[in-house]
Amino acid sequence: MTTTFPDIFPDISISTERLSLRPFDEEDIPALAEMMNDELVVAWSPVPHPYTRSDARHWVTSTAPAERASGRGIVFAVSEFLTQRLVGTIHLYDTDWRCRSTEIGYITAPWARGEGYASEAVLATAQWLFHDQRFERLELRTAADNTASQQVAQKIGCISEGVLRNAGIVRSRCADGRWTESRTDLIVWSLLPEDLDGVAGRVMDDSGYAAYPDWR
Repeated sequence: MTTTFPDIFPDISISTERLSLRPFDEEDIPALAEMMNDELVVAWSPVPHPYTRSDARHWVTSTAPAERASGRGIVFAVSEFLTQRLVGTIHLYDTDWRCRSTEIGYITAPWARGEGYASEAVLATAQWLFHDQRFERLELRTAADNTASQQVAQKIGCISEGVLRNAGIVRSRCADGRWTESRTDLIVWSLLPEDLDGVAGRVMDDSGYAAYPDWR
C-alpha cells in the first residue's frame, strides 16, 4: 500500500538542542530587516537593497505564508531556543511533489556566524524532510566564491554534482559605495536520505531534531 501525502508542507516547528525553526511572526520584522541589510547578505542573495521594514513586513505577513499555502515550499525563521533571538532563515522552494525533491536556501545573521547554526538548521530541516515528509532529494546551489555556504553543504554531507556556468548573479560594492551586479557560476549540491548516515553526530551534540505542529 502506497502512502500518499498532500502537496503542501504542514504548519510545523522544528527544534534542535540550540535552535527553533518556526514560522515568522511580526516581532521578527526589525531583526529581519537588520539581517537583510548586512553586506554579505546583499552580496550573495537577491534581496532588495536597501531592505526596509516594509520589505520585511511583506515577507513575514505575505510572501512567506504564501510559499507554504501554494505548495511551492516553506519558510522558517531560525531563532535561538533559549533567547528567541533571530539567527537566520531557512527557505525550501521549487518543490517537486511528484519527485519528492526541493531546493534549500539559508541566511545567517552576522552576529550568529561561526557558531555552526547554519549547519544545524539545515541538517534538522533535511532530517525532517527525509524522515517525516518522505522526500528523496534536497538540492542546494552556491555561488562559486561563496565558500562559507559551501562549507555548510560539505559539513552536512552534501555531494557536489557539478557547475552551472554563468547561472547566477552576485553583487559587490564599488569604491564609491555603490553596489554592482556580475554573473557567477553556481555549484550544485545534493543531499539524499542515505547521505545523512553518521552526519548528525558530527554537526550537533544532540541526537537529532523534534518536529511538532505549530500552535499559533
